Amino acid sequence: MTALVAVGAQWGDEGKGKIVDWLALKAELVVRFQGGNNAGHTLIVDGKKTVLHLVPSGILQQNSVNLIGPGVVVDPNVFVKEIAEVTEQGALRDPARLRVSGRAHVITPWHTSLDKAREEARREDAIGTTGRGIGPTYEDKVARRGIRVADLLDPPTLRAAVDRLAKEKNFELTQVHGWPEVDADTVFEEYLALGKELEPYVDHTGHILDRALRAGKHVLFEGAQGTFLDIDHGTYPFVTSSNVVAGAVCAGAGVGPTKIDQVLGITKAYTTRVGSGPFPTEDDGPGGQALGERGAEFGATTGRKRRCGWLDLVVLREAAIVNGFTSLAVNKLDVLSGFEEIPVAVQWRIDGKLTTDFPMTLGEVARAEPIYESMPGWTEDITGVREFDALPENARRYIEFIEARVEVPVDLISIGPGRDQTICRRAPFGD
Repeated sequence: MTALVAVGAQWGDEGKGKIVDWLALKAELVVRFQGGNNAGHTLIVDGKKTVLHLVPSGILQQNSVNLIGPGVVVDPNVFVKEIAEVTEQGALRDPARLRVSGRAHVITPWHTSLDKAREEARREDAIGTTGRGIGPTYEDKVARRGIRVADLLDPPTLRAAVDRLAKEKNFELTQVHGWPEVDADTVFEEYLALGKELEPYVDHTGHILDRALRAGKHVLFEGAQGTFLDIDHGTYPFVTSSNVVAGAVCAGAGVGPTKIDQVLGITKAYTTRVGSGPFPTEDDGPGGQALGERGAEFGATTGRKRRCGWLDLVVLREAAIVNGFTSLAVNKLDVLSGFEEIPVAVQWRIDGKLTTDFPMTLGEVARAEPIYESMPGWTEDITGVREFDALPENARRYIEFIEARVEVPVDLISIGPGRDQTICRRAPFGD
């Protein structure tokens, strides 16, 4: 048995979807444990592009069952649409391959409206949310007033919950933000119908997971966003509304910590960030522009242009500490081909003092000046390489430099968007 957690080691957009799709070749269960449709995972298989927001990235592998755990917040409209898309593609022939926890909380039109209204009200202090209603839904979950997926299957429960939300949320929308109210009757009828569509997929996912682990099956837990968007460990308040680190698997999927065997940290060979917040190694010049163009750095969910910069080992080391990485996957190494020299931040200077430790406050991160060590680049096209030893010497040195400084082995290296464009130095599932 191997239970493997795959999480982002930066500010999200690390290419987790591609890695999870590759890992799912050997996984029998793929589990989403947090976040919602604010995450976008792009998969390219046989030249065909698939973008998923809620459905786990293992859905394209016919050997796997895919679970959406209770820690995820679900927009029923988005979920139904994605089910239709993967079914039309032939990826989902059996509803039993996709299960959603009845305990997962539901995003409603009130949540999406409030998300947008609050961002608009903040103006220059906006967090940079996707406007998908994720934060307000988690807010209601914690305040014990949310709607859960199972409620969509029970008309009296749904009616009471909708009426409760309508009274409170419409007041804030109309009186605080000047936005139009959301009609409760319309929401009730729409979500009752959506519940009927989702009913074949609703299950007690925790029990499915437990049976799989007891049977010794390979289980892959798929994270969304990245470590520094974690509500507790990220660059607060420029973060998402859930815990995204590896430890969140236990609550978000319903599994004990003793069941986790490995934690794979996924990082780009450089760094990107979407939205607001400090980003010490951001490059506003030609280097960052080249990274964005070569790496096609646009958000899968919003289409927003990503901010680009160089690899930051202060960030990566902190991610290794918080998540307990047992190995790393380095994505988009091919994007660095052609750079004569590649800067890597090895420490920060904050208020005149040098440090390799990630600081505690947002102000310190914002004031951090990265101290770079320059690595020699390479000119060769590496997209066709399939063995580590066949990489250019300087590309190998770059990977080995990361391993030495972070003190975590690099097991996987992505040298292109395709599933086959992956160098495996050690099989995560051991086979």
